[in-house]
Amino acid sequence: MTSSGPVDAPEAGAHGPVREAVLAVDSGGSGLRVALAPRGGPASAATAPLTSREPVRTGSRGIDAGHLLGQLLPMARRLQADAGGPQLGAVAIGAAGLATLGDHLRAELPAALARELGVRRVALVADAVTAYVGALGARPGAVVAAGTGLVALGTDLKRWRRADGWGHLLGDCGGGAWIGRAGLEAALRTHDGRPGGSAPLLARAEAVFGPVSGLPGLLYPRADRPAVLASFAPEVAACAAGDPVAAGILGAAARHIAESAAAVCPTAGEPRVALTGGLFQMDDPLLAPLRNELARQLPQALPVPAEGGPLHGAMRIAIALANSALELPYDDRLLYVVTGQGG
Repeated sequence: MTSSGPVDAPEAGAHGPVREAVLAVDSGGSGLRVALAPRGGPASAATAPLTSREPVRTGSRGIDAGHLLGQLLPMARRLQADAGGPQLGAVAIGAAGLATLGDHLRAELPAALARELGVRRVALVADAVTAYVGALGARPGAVVAAGTGLVALGTDLKRWRRADGWGHLLGDCGGGAWIGRAGLEAALRTHDGRPGGSAPLLARAEAVFGPVSGLPGLLYPRADRPAVLASFAPEVAACAAGDPVAAGILGAAARHIAESAAAVCPTAGEPRVALTGGLFQMDDPLLAPLRNELARQLPQALPVPAEGGPLHGAMRIAIALANSALELPYDDRLLYVVTGQGG
């Protein structure tokens, strides 16, 4: 399902209490963020978000709709009360894992939100899509979202294309956990006396984790292994200026990131490409080789700064949905929309 019109609607001119609003939700590994904005938009008019620090549980049925709803409803009602009690025209929920773990959400949330909040226009959105829309809006292009992991999403506004996002054991190539693991491998090579190692990275690994002989016992039993590995990525960046091995790791990461972007980016026209996520706060040690790789692998694309993050993207989707102006490809796994009467 694709509808026409821009993602951002004109800004409402009224002041004081909001008569009709939309709700945006970003559900990820650190919990929920929830914000409210006037139905007329723009997304930048959203309230400061309320935050829950408890990540939504997953179980045998996937993402737990009841657990998400139990956290969301008090925050939504508080935001409505603070805004003067507006009706909700639409809700957009961006959720990590929706593509593969979202069946329970799709089955339960739309009816529950209609019952509890009176809202009949609901978009359940993969976090990669909210990252895309936050960064580029409804424009053709590609967005790489990278932190601990890495996923690239692109669209020509007819269909979505996704690359990587397979997790730290099977992919997420070039992401924080990938860089950190490669840095620790180089440290262990020097520890063992094998070629290809890095003495600076060995020193940093011992400063951060203690004797490297204890790394297997530290890492393997932990459920948060990707985050622990990613915590070493900034150490790789810090060593890159004087250590060719560390610089080589970041150069390889840049190639992987650009490959994922190139796999999803439209080939026609002048698509935009944007980067979003905490990984890119490493600045020039990673961004300098990445700019070169993007220019080499995506000569047709125009690099642009991300306009906003995933919550901004969810808000843009909610505003567009409330105004029947959603100009994005429909996809049951990535962008699932339910509409009812009114709203």
